[in-house]
Amino acid sequence: MRGVFARGSSKGLAVLAASVLVLSACSGSGGKEAEEDTGGSGPRLEIAMVTHSAPGDTFWDIVQKGAQAAADKDNVEFLYSADPDGGKQAQLVQAAIDKKVDGIIVTLAKPDAMKDVLARAAAADIPVVSINSGQEESAELGAIAHFGQDESIAGEAAGTELGKIGASKALCVVHEQGNVGLEARCDGARKTFDGDLENLFVQGANMPDVKSSITAKLQSDKSIDGVLTLGAPFAATAVDSVEETGSEAKIGTFDLNKDLIASIKSGAIEFAVDQQPYLQGYGAVDQLWLLKNNGNVLGGGRPVLTGPAIVTKDNAAELEAFADRGTR
Repeated sequence: MRGVFARGSSKGLAVLAASVLVLSACSGSGGKEAEEDTGGSGPRLEIAMVTHSAPGDTFWDIVQKGAQAAADKDNVEFLYSADPDGGKQAQLVQAAIDKKVDGIIVTLAKPDAMKDVLARAAAADIPVVSINSGQEESAELGAIAHFGQDESIAGEAAGTELGKIGASKALCVVHEQGNVGLEARCDGARKTFDGDLENLFVQGANMPDVKSSITAKLQSDKSIDGVLTLGAPFAATAVDSVEETGSEAKIGTFDLNKDLIASIKSGAIEFAVDQQPYLQGYGAVDQLWLLKNNGNVLGGGRPVLTGPAIVTKDNAAELEAFADRGTR
C-alpha cells in the first residue's frame, strides 16, 4: 500500500508502526473496582465512544469493530452512541459523564459544540481521547491523545491522485456542512490539484438527495471530469450519477468498505484514501486502558496518525479479505 505518512512529520506525526506494536503487546485492564471479570487481568472498565456518525455510514461500523476487539481483549465494557448534530452529540457525552464511565472517546467534527461538555469531563476526572476528526483542536479541548489522519495531508494526497487520473475540473462532494475535517480534505486537495476543484455541498443523511445533487451538477457542466467524495457510500452514489448522465468523470474517494474494494478492482472508482478506521477504534480503547493501568500516553501526547494511504486497482486485492470481513 502506498502511504504518505512521512509528509506529516512537521505536524506532530507519531510513529504509527511503534504504536501498533505497543497496542498488540498489551492485555488486561485496570481502573475502578472490579464489577465483572470476563477476560484480561484486572478490574473491568467502562468506556464510552460518542461520534458524529449519521445512520447507515459503514465507516463507523469498522471503527466500532476495532474498538470492540480492543475492549474484548482489555476486559472493557464498550458503550457506543452517535449523533451528527453537534449539540446532540454533546448531550450524549454528558450522559456518559453522568454514568461515571472510566473514559470517553469522542470525535470533534464540530469542536465548538463539544468545548463545554469536555470541560465537564475534565472536571469529573474522566480522561478523553479524540478520534477521526478535530486533530488541531484535540489537545486544546483536553483530549490526552488523538487517533486519525491529518486531514489536510490526506486531502493533499487526494489532490495528487486526481491529477494522476487525468482530471482537470473536479467536484469535492462535502456530505456534512460544518464538519472541519471534511472541509480540510477539500482544502488540502485544492493545494495539490493543478485543475479546478469546486466544493459541492450535499445532504449526506439523504442519499437520494446526494445522487440528485451530483447528477444535476454533472448534467449542467459537461466539462467536469473528476469527482472526489469524502466517504465510501457517497462514492457508490457518484458512480450511479456518472452512469446516469453518461459523464466521463472519474471518481476518487476517502475511506473503504467491501463494496468499494470491488469497485476499485473493476475500475468504477479510481482510488481511495484509507485512514484505517479499525485502528482508530482499537487504538483509542487501548489508549484509555493503558492510561488507567500504567499511566501511558501513546504518541507522547501528539497525534497518532492512522493514515493516509492510497488504495488503487494495483493494491486493492491485498485488502479484499479484510474488507470482506468488515474490518477494512
